[in-house]
Amino acid sequence: MKLIIHGGFFSESDQSHEVKTAKQESLKEITQKAFEYLQAHSAFDTVAYAVSLLEDDPLYNAGIGSQIQSDGVIRMSAAIMNGDTQRLSGVINLQNVKNPILVAKDLIGEDDRVLGGKGAKIYATEHGFEDFSTEIPQRRKEYEAKLSNGGKGTVGCVAIDKDGKLAVATSTGGKGFEIPGRISDSATVAGNYANSFCAVSCTGVGEDIVSNATATKIVTRVTDGMSLETAFQKTFDELKTIDGFAGAIAIDKNGNIYHQDSYPTMVFASFDGEYFETFS
Repeated sequence: MKLIIHGGFFSESDQSHEVKTAKQESLKEITQKAFEYLQAHSAFDTVAYAVSLLEDDPLYNAGIGSQIQSDGVIRMSAAIMNGDTQRLSGVINLQNVKNPILVAKDLIGEDDRVLGGKGAKIYATEHGFEDFSTEIPQRRKEYEAKLSNGGKGTVGCVAIDKDGKLAVATSTGGKGFEIPGRISDSATVAGNYANSFCAVSCTGVGEDIVSNATATKIVTRVTDGMSLETAFQKTFDELKTIDGFAGAIAIDKNGNIYHQDSYPTMVFASFDGEYFETFS
């Protein structure tokens, strides 16, 4: 049983020592809580739980603390994928819900498993998700001052459970000041993908991740026999050709954990019950 989480890029916001320390402590706490949860739950349930904790922390650009788009509205996207069943479900441009990842998880049993905009909100309301504003004062100040984070903020989790099953979940509050209707990578297989061989969650500039099909490439290459490290290196080499900005976390079926970013510094933490690693 192992897991790894990410919280976007450290360069997305204030790079003070206080913010760095706060993110390190937050990631460690969330990782430990998620690992404890993993002891009695599936990887699928655990990744949703871990990402919901990240959504609840205003340090990250997902859920509470999401970025505001150019028209002054927050729209969030999230997806989850079960590597065992290879079913993905997600929400795109969802408004006024505290935890988009939990709505995405709820959709996993539906025939129509990826919903956007008003349809996603209607579904959330009909399934008991209360109306909730995720805007915080800091994001409003950034919006009013037209300070953008460059689109590098997303959160995610990859886990492998006691049965060797893999799952991944990813959630984002957008890149900030984007054109309304813009689709991020987080609710697509480019940014969130898993099968029985590997699971990957991405963060960075969504357009770069989609253009590179980052998560799908890594998982496919591992499935075809590449080592996790080699799959990452080849995929990130291809990302360089478009000067892409991305980071990714992954676990393969053998429990190997790997992470890489194209520019400094992806915020991440991993735990296997004994060894804890975090970004520095």
